[in-house]
Amino acid sequence: MNKPQYYIMNADALPQVLHKVIEAKQGLTCGKYKSVNEATEAVGVSRSAFYKYRDALRPFYDTRADRIVTFLLLLEDLPGVLSQTLNTFADAGANIVTINQSVPVDGRASVTISARTGKMQSSMEELLELGRKIPGIVKLEILAGE
Repeated sequence: MNKPQYYIMNADALPQVLHKVIEAKQGLTCGKYKSVNEATEAVGVSRSAFYKYRDALRPFYDTRADRIVTFLLLLEDLPGVLSQTLNTFADAGANIVTINQSVPVDGRASVTISARTGKMQSSMEELLELGRKIPGIVKLEILAGE
């Protein structure tokens, strides 16, 4: 499997279809639209284009700015997984602001971690890549950014 490559690009240079996919994703996230079908019809993009590009489009978070970013994780119920995750965040220079963890169900727990990014030495992509390598992390993604 090839390592994914990422590029930073001015949004004005993106094709219109990608802007529409982003608009549909944002509408679904904030609850403006209740379904993919409703979102794609409202913004004028095909469902196939939405599904093709939705996972490839993510907002850029500048870690040099002192922002609070919230991460969503799904962890296996194993000793030390959360501890190793927090150590990875600390090693990257992320200042943990809040941690919320659900009770494990079927051997997995959802966790949200909010962290201040102003003193991070690593990029957001590097932090996500390091976190995803931790045994016991099923899912790690950015949920929101301030």
